[in-house]
Amino acid sequence: MTDPYKVLGVSPNATDEQIKDAYRALARKYHPDNFVDNPLSDLADEKMQEINLAYDEIMRQRRTASQGAQQGYSQDSCRSSQFSDIRRLINAGRVNEAEELIDGIPVAQRGAEWYFLKGSVCYTRGWLDQAVGNFTRAAEMDPSNQEYKAALNQLLWQRQNGYAQHSGASGQNMMCGSCCDICAAFYCANCVTRCCCGGF
Repeated sequence: MTDPYKVLGVSPNATDEQIKDAYRALARKYHPDNFVDNPLSDLADEKMQEINLAYDEIMRQRRTASQGAQQGYSQDSCRSSQFSDIRRLINAGRVNEAEELIDGIPVAQRGAEWYFLKGSVCYTRGWLDQAVGNFTRAAEMDPSNQEYKAALNQLLWQRQNGYAQHSGASGQNMMCGSCCDICAAFYCANCVTRCCCGGF
């Protein structure tokens, strides 16, 4: 099919109202009543069909694009809410539940926040290498996020200095006691280190 915007003589950036105005003007011009007993009536009919098809196609394309944008917004909102739930679970010490939710998020939807939360779970469990890997990925994906950078830098410092690692009763490495807030855990480690070591 010919470019529907060209058929109506409008730009793809035209508003819906401009498209409707262009359609109405052409429809008035090529309406069959204007070509009664006219040798050009067949051509006018063809042109009118082309105009109708073009208008319908543009409206269809715009509806599809609008629905796609709304669906994308809805999915983003849903993911944002899910990530908030995961943060709350981590902060409440319910790491197993948080990890189940994290791992249930499809690979295609795993952005910087996903890697940060996955790293937070690893950190809480005492798995420093995995935590560093996930925090690094989060910081690379969203370099302007200060929370991700701070978490990575603090953890790199802790790993380098061998601070706050011990085996819990379950055999898992636990860090900074039972800190329930991700950021509080980093600040806790930082404060204790400054007190014990006289700053750095």
